Amino acid sequence: MNDKKLGLGSRLLIGGIAGFVATLAMTSAMARGHRRLPEEERYPLTPREIVDSTAEQMGVSLENEAAKDATIAAHFAYGAACGALIAAANPRIGETKGAAAGVGVWLASYLGWIPGVGILRPATEHPLRRNLLMIGSHLVWGATTARAMRELTLARETMIEAGPDKDASASPDSNTPAEPGPSPRAMRK
Repeated sequence: MNDKKLGLGSRLLIGGIAGFVATLAMTSAMARGHRRLPEEERYPLTPREIVDSTAEQMGVSLENEAAKDATIAAHFAYGAACGALIAAANPRIGETKGAAAGVGVWLASYLGWIPGVGILRPATEHPLRRNLLMIGSHLVWGATTARAMRELTLARETMIEAGPDKDASASPDSNTPAEPGPSPRAMRK
């Protein structure tokens, strides 16, 4: 990969997108793992519990469908925010370090700020199988975030790098092809 240093804005964008995308893989792992839990542990996973607890503490009543939507939105937003933070530090981490970062997010969340502000009890008081499911899902999230950051960085340095726009029209309302040569955008570099 190119050794050019990415600016903070680019790192935040790449990490946010990667974290958002990785949250889909994580959610899939969570759903599959949830189905395998024993019946007595198959109650809503922590993203929903966080939304329910927060709404209750704020005195907001959420219908089930609204709570589902809020859970999805909050879960993906949190994944994007955590991805952005990781990329701000290092957008080129490998998948192993990404997986470790995912466990770090779990630790900071479920043993840190979430019980710290009284949203949920600490993970040490949750059932072991549910914790293992969540830790595994965070491993998936972290590794996928790292891979997505790598792919986005590579795309940024190759296929979307400045160059001639050979398929662009001369003007937005014209069907005449542009003259061969560097595009005005490439000339700005």
